[in-house]
Amino acid sequence: MTDPRTDRLAQLLVDYSTNVQPGQQVLIRGTLAAAPLLQAVYERVLERGAHAFVMAALPGQQEAFLRLAQAQQLDYVSPLERLAIESFDAMISTLADENTRALSAVAPERQVRVSKARAPLMATYMNRAASGALQWVVTQYPTNAAAQDAELSLRDYEQFVYGACHVAEAGDAVQHWRAQYAEHERLIAWLKPRAHVHARGPNIDLQLSIKGRSFINAGGVHNMPDGEIFTGPVEDSVNGWVKFSFPVVAYGREIEGIELEFSAGRVVQARAAKNADFLIKTLDTDAGARYLGEWAIGTNFGIQRFTKSILFDEKIGGTLHMAVGRGYPESGSRNESAVHWDMICDLRAESEILVDGELFFRNGTFQI
Repeated sequence: MTDPRTDRLAQLLVDYSTNVQPGQQVLIRGTLAAAPLLQAVYERVLERGAHAFVMAALPGQQEAFLRLAQAQQLDYVSPLERLAIESFDAMISTLADENTRALSAVAPERQVRVSKARAPLMATYMNRAASGALQWVVTQYPTNAAAQDAELSLRDYEQFVYGACHVAEAGDAVQHWRAQYAEHERLIAWLKPRAHVHARGPNIDLQLSIKGRSFINAGGVHNMPDGEIFTGPVEDSVNGWVKFSFPVVAYGREIEGIELEFSAGRVVQARAAKNADFLIKTLDTDAGARYLGEWAIGTNFGIQRFTKSILFDEKIGGTLHMAVGRGYPESGSRNESAVHWDMICDLRAESEILVDGELFFRNGTFQI
């Protein structure tokens, strides 16, 4: 028997996040560890009258590819994935790692090479999403590996995941996310005519411009759970420094104690207490990797703990996150890169954000 929370999550993803319509082509992606959710999403897509296609990865498949692939294989882009990204109407992706450190021994150069090869496809993905031609959403399915990273039992982690998505109990999850969306609209309306941002606190003193840029309302449409407002800052406007409060977990590695210094938009100094070499190699992927493509504030106050899953951690209410690399075209960002790395700074104590000199945010709470 399927966990009813899984069924409710599937319905939320299909009916609200991607709003699947009859006749559309929908790709459902994940690993076999997420089989119950993949099946529930597949059935719901069919019930909506759309065409459902499942792409499920085998355990250890990505690690095997990065370990064994020859040069021409690393540079090769799957025609199946290309077809979906270029022509499908919706993509529903599920994160479900059985080993979150499977890629930790893979040479960084091989991972960077794959990212570079896929950069044009990533650009197509983001441009179609920006135009509305491609609806997409990413979610998390609870696994023992993710529970261990979060330092929770699987039972408690399941409750955390489903609770963050507001499907833990029977009720109207859509109503919750619509209310969250409306609150975001209020904040975005206040920010829209403004230009200069100054974030300051024990771990940050950073200034940037949002003039002419659009804030995006992340209210359950593209991530589940969700909860952030974000934009692409003016590329050459970022100046100052930031020390990120939590590790970046990417490609099977933890990069801890990251500190970045910006001048005229570019990262001019980068340090890390752990895996600094990997940080530098990533920042040197291409010219755009040293510029910010995203600047965001987490608004999900139902998420208050760090779990080493960026899907949840970047949404922690009262935190600020920014991504080096490619920006989202719909925000007005012009930064292009094969990289998009989110990094989180906690602003819940002795910190504030001023916008055009007015207090917008202090100690984790909006002030408007």
